[in-house]
Amino acid sequence: MSSAAHSPHAVSRLRTARLARSTRPFLARGGPHGERCGGCRLILSHCLCHLRTVVPTHAGFCLLMAEHETLKPSNTGWLIADVVPDTMAFGWARTETDPALLTLLADPQWQPYVVFPGEFVAPERVITQLLPAVPAAVSNADSDTALAIPNIAKRPLFILLDATWSEARKIFKKSPYLLPFPVLSLEPEQVSRYQLRRSRRDDHLCTSEVAALCLALAGETLAAQTLEAYLDVFTGHYLYAKQQWKIDHEDAAHQRLRTLMAQAATR
Repeated sequence: MSSAAHSPHAVSRLRTARLARSTRPFLARGGPHGERCGGCRLILSHCLCHLRTVVPTHAGFCLLMAEHETLKPSNTGWLIADVVPDTMAFGWARTETDPALLTLLADPQWQPYVVFPGEFVAPERVITQLLPAVPAAVSNADSDTALAIPNIAKRPLFILLDATWSEARKIFKKSPYLLPFPVLSLEPEQVSRYQLRRSRRDDHLCTSEVAALCLALAGETLAAQTLEAYLDVFTGHYLYAKQQWKIDHEDAAHQRLRTLMAQAATR
């Protein structure tokens, strides 16, 4: 599926709700000035919306987003929701939990995984591969039990903590509803290519890069490659807008994304 008109996704709706609660306008530090597109958060001359490509997947994402992440134009959780239709997003708060989040985590069609570095977690919770497929279940209307569906495996639900590293550690420690779930510790070989924010460590990947690794682990190759290419193009548009440079729509990043868009359109 390619980039026709799209309705607002979960991160977009969360951003709208966050803006409605704001008492003053949010001003992105160091970013380009001028009117921004509501669909991609870039200034209108560098809009990315025509390159958005939705790739349906068996896997899904649950983004737990720190207070200001939805407002940052450089946030890449937005890109995940652009590409993967089953992306749910919730604002994180220490003192209260969205009931819809708890409902999602209890949904028997999903197998949740908390994606977090294993070095900070008790070893017995840590896994590096997805669990063996088990049958999903549906509620039995005639009783309080659930019926297993043998031919339909539970779907991976990757829980990503969309925040700065210090905020992510806080979310992990202070979210007791995450305790029942295995912690998926990724072992990325590549150095982060994300250029819009700095990290002290080269192996700290941005949220979109982590999501692409999760998709690859789940066998969602096209979605993983599309998200990687989409991030590269988004980064280019963002940096070019910041410098007020003209976009080269024929560079390698754009060509790769268009190739993947064509593949997605034939699915």
